[in-house]
Amino acid sequence: MIDLQNPFASAAPVVELVNAFSTPYDNAVATARTCYSGSGIIDDKMVRAKPELRDRIATSTYEAGHHTTLQHAHFQFALSNVSRQFLWSFLHSHPFYNSEQVSQRYVTVKADTTNIPALKGEARAVFERTVERQHDAYKRITELLLTPAGREYYRLFPARKKQAQLYDRDVKKKAQEIGRYALPVATQAYLYHTVSGLTLLRYWRLCEQRDASAETRYVVGRMVQELLEADPQFAKIMQGPVPYEDTIEAQCFAARPAGTGVTAEFLAEFDAELDGLTSRLVDRKTRNEAMVASSVREVLGLPASAMSDEDALRLALDPSKNKHHGEAMTLTTLSKVSRAMLHASYTFKKKLSHTADSQDQRHRMTPGSRPMLTAHLTGEPDYIVPTLLDHSAPAKLMYVDAMNRTWEAIDQLHRLGVSDEWRAYLLPNAVAVRFTESADLLNLHHKLKMRLCYNAQEEIWKASVDEARQIRDVEPMIGRYLLPPCGLRLMSKTRPLCPEGDRYCGVPVWKLSVDQYARVI
Repeated sequence: MIDLQNPFASAAPVVELVNAFSTPYDNAVATARTCYSGSGIIDDKMVRAKPELRDRIATSTYEAGHHTTLQHAHFQFALSNVSRQFLWSFLHSHPFYNSEQVSQRYVTVKADTTNIPALKGEARAVFERTVERQHDAYKRITELLLTPAGREYYRLFPARKKQAQLYDRDVKKKAQEIGRYALPVATQAYLYHTVSGLTLLRYWRLCEQRDASAETRYVVGRMVQELLEADPQFAKIMQGPVPYEDTIEAQCFAARPAGTGVTAEFLAEFDAELDGLTSRLVDRKTRNEAMVASSVREVLGLPASAMSDEDALRLALDPSKNKHHGEAMTLTTLSKVSRAMLHASYTFKKKLSHTADSQDQRHRMTPGSRPMLTAHLTGEPDYIVPTLLDHSAPAKLMYVDAMNRTWEAIDQLHRLGVSDEWRAYLLPNAVAVRFTESADLLNLHHKLKMRLCYNAQEEIWKASVDEARQIRDVEPMIGRYLLPPCGLRLMSKTRPLCPEGDRYCGVPVWKLSVDQYARVI
């Protein structure tokens, strides 16, 4: 039995297994036996005919670390009442999953959708009072930004001004996108989440870690309960959780110097290295262009005398030569010539808000070393200010006041003895997240293709502009092809140039160089 207790005073997170393989445990053994079968495919029914052999193979392959057999079976969960903090700190902090979650950018957040920890007395009152203020700030900032958002929107789409009643909802979404920065990371989400059997076993093994350990253990525990109900045989190989105090993160955090001095020094050091950028290129392979060119020639079996570096790079990156770059479907991971881009790589230091990074981390093939967020807190307000706020003095004053009040409440909870974990749930979406991110050119190219689009979330767009400019400056033959979809489609002669349809941003970005990129909404 898995002993679980809802860590919240609010409604417990809801976990439901909605789709799964019919016999996942037997299938894992069937795949293992098929590897050594001289008579063809071994199916699940044949495995069940020999239960002792099945269990022996399941145990021995698991203990030996031969775990690819457990990747075939997938499990789709419907999750509700889970916090954005849990999603960011655990569920989306690795590459082996797929999620589709409700968007705060486009869906209005209701006041009663916040996870409230099971605190007592004054601490509970402080937490709930702060959440109420955060939601009030969200609404009021959104209202105050309607005018500047509308001004910019109708500048981009002047013809739509005549039918404002049809388009004001789009304006509201632009304002709401900024208003959400005031919401706490305890705000709930609902989503579909799909993982393999192997990932689910890993979840359970390492579910006790900062920064959301109580919620993580509860949600993952419920996922495991659903798994065992569907196929109890997984209990034969499942390992229990590593105790929190035995995790390397817990041990290192406990050994950190007392006080906030070392944290403040780290923050100052990191920000100085950014030098005013959202994302700064701090490392790369020194022969990126030459290596991609050489790899293209290898694919084609050509010597350097038959194809220059520039011609080889154009085959990999130029949409007029490599038409895959003009498609909506990402085919470059399967194209032999395109895969030569895997050999170039880049590393960036980045600073984004929690809400922006929650989208950035969904690019699972450009991984980052995201922090224990509670190790980055000094007690002083530390947050990102979106551009649109600079176009409304009242909205910005309210925003700054909301941030200050939130950090004052977090400090008050500290004085009341509330743990770092639960105090962090009050952090606003705006809280700054600092981390390092690395990517090979193939996957970075795809990410920049999506995030240089003017419809992309503002901070990730700014980071992508920083990255494209810096790569272009040091590697111009590669950098000239780091473009949004419309720019790549122009070069590949794909029509329409903008694939977004009625979501067109209103700016003919394909006519601009990356140095000319600028936006307010």
